[in-house]
Amino acid sequence: MGSNDTPVRLDLNNPVFQEHLLNLQKPERNAAIDTLRKIRLLTWAQLYRDNGLKWEKIVSVKPPQGVDAIYSLRITQSRRCTALRDGDFMRFLTVALDHDSTYGRK
Repeated sequence: MGSNDTPVRLDLNNPVFQEHLLNLQKPERNAAIDTLRKIRLLTWAQLYRDNGLKWEKIVSVKPPQGVDAIYSLRITQSRRCTALRDGDFMRFLTVALDHDSTYGRK
C-alpha cells in the first residue's frame, strides 16, 4: 500500500470503466473528466477527506481475491463510480448507471 502523502495516480484502463465513461452524455462525460482532473491533483490523504468525492468503502460487495476493498466515489453530480486502491494507483472499475447499483442493490 502506498503512502497517503503521495499523489493519486489514475488507472483508467479497465474496459468496463471505459465503456461506461465514453457512453455518458456529453455534459456528464465532461463533468466526469473534470473530476478525474481534480483527483490527479490530490494526495491520497486529500482524497479521503474530500467531501465532494465522498470516497466510501462498499461493504455490500465482496472484493476479488487479493483486493482489500472496493470503493465508491462521486464522479459527477448524479453518478458514482467504483474503484480500488492499488499502491499509489486508483484503478477505476465501473461508472454506475444509478446510485443504488454502485452498492450492488437494484
